[in-house]
Amino acid sequence: MKLFQNFKQKSPQQRFLFVLGLVFLGLYIFLGVTLFVWKSMPVEISYTRRMILGGILIIYAAIRFVRLQQTQE
Repeated sequence: MKLFQNFKQKSPQQRFLFVLGLVFLGLYIFLGVTLFVWKSMPVEISYTRRMILGGILIIYAAIRFVRLQQTQE
């Protein structure tokens, strides 16, 4: 995969930022999916608003993934 090809050739700072980007990518996807599937949340948010917020988080994660790929090229 092109995303990981030059991983060993990067400086430690670039590797750290790359790994941090992957962590936040996973966090946004996790939060978006959690909003979709968690039925009894401790915070009172209507079902429609949870779906909208979850969708926005997943779309934002996709945008971050594309940007992460572009910076690695």
